[in-house]
Amino acid sequence: MHQEAEKQGTDRNIIRSAMSIQRVFLIILDGVGVGALPDATQYHDEGSNTLSNTARQVHGLDLPNLQKLGLGNITAIAGVPAEKNPLGNFGKAIEVSAGKDSTTGHWEIMGVVNEFPFPTYPNGFPQEVIDAFIEKTDCKGVLGNRAASGTEIINELGEEHLKTHFPIVYTSADSVFQIAAHEKIYPLEKLYKMCKIARNGILIGKHRVGRVIARPFIGDKNGEFERTGHRKDFSVNPPSNTVMDLLTAQDIPVIGVGKIEDLFNFKGITESIHTPHNSEAMATILLFADTVDKGLIFANLPDFDTLWGHRNNYNAFAEGLEKFDRWLPELFDRLAETDVIIFTADHGCDPTTESTDHSREYIPIIVYGKSIKNGADIGVRKTFADIGATIADIFQIQGTGKGTSFWNEVN
Repeated sequence: MHQEAEKQGTDRNIIRSAMSIQRVFLIILDGVGVGALPDATQYHDEGSNTLSNTARQVHGLDLPNLQKLGLGNITAIAGVPAEKNPLGNFGKAIEVSAGKDSTTGHWEIMGVVNEFPFPTYPNGFPQEVIDAFIEKTDCKGVLGNRAASGTEIINELGEEHLKTHFPIVYTSADSVFQIAAHEKIYPLEKLYKMCKIARNGILIGKHRVGRVIARPFIGDKNGEFERTGHRKDFSVNPPSNTVMDLLTAQDIPVIGVGKIEDLFNFKGITESIHTPHNSEAMATILLFADTVDKGLIFANLPDFDTLWGHRNNYNAFAEGLEKFDRWLPELFDRLAETDVIIFTADHGCDPTTESTDHSREYIPIIVYGKSIKNGADIGVRKTFADIGATIADIFQIQGTGKGTSFWNEVN
């Protein structure tokens, strides 16, 4: 028995050493943090633990596939016990960048550390920004100018917008400058032009928000207005090359799914499909699993953050996690021996706390592949950038210099 097990281990090592990983699936569960970081008090996030608190609030989660991969080995999760012999490798990472927004988290994962947080405007934008916007876009005036739910503010101010033709300007807990306008008042190209003016001529320097977002809508009266699918984001460029840039420079494809292209302003991306919700993102991941033979498939599942975390809807958050877990076998069925999957997050967004903002949390890391090790505890990584460094290592390229690869610990 011992000799047979030893022979199988030797055979696996031979296969592993001869095999080159061709595809990496990097899947971001947006906002699914696993516990408050040591500096969380500076962000008023002490006690946050998106995954554990959600599980406790719903009296346990049913995540059998993630459990087998080792999710319960990262933090205590009601309903998801630790596995004695997990199929995946597991750990968590600390954010060293300033802030707790999606752009900062994704950038750090890809090897760019943001030393200064993007500005946020919980009380609306200062008059100097609004005055410059009115002057440079010639829009005569604006409505709103406060932090608000996008669906609520258009149904509050939509009729006034139709009468005055003033665009609705608002923000959120994120570093965003959002412009909502009716499509019959502001055709898309006109709205997009306003966003470009704001992005390139106003929201720079100390007011450099992470994203300017066009939010077109339709409808005839308050209570009936609804946003269309023509949203467009205008992001800042990462200040230096990311692992994605380094991959594409070596003709290694980088495929974006979800809002990845928005967060990186299309830099370092060879192909992308924007998907607004988890279900479309998961379907698109499967599409690329069937059609892409090599490269990084980099996906973001936004609903945990946008629909449930920010709205403190822990029941829907839990249901979304369980739906994702039930989907995983469809992806695993498409995996080749030369594939690796990394599951992680970009920050927390605890739906059980009073805050509706992001939370400053560790992010989980689960690494799985049919030809790599399993059950390795990669510990607490000192930066999100360890993930990007590992991806660079997998594809045998030089990384950004940020982060330490854990590839030798799991391969």
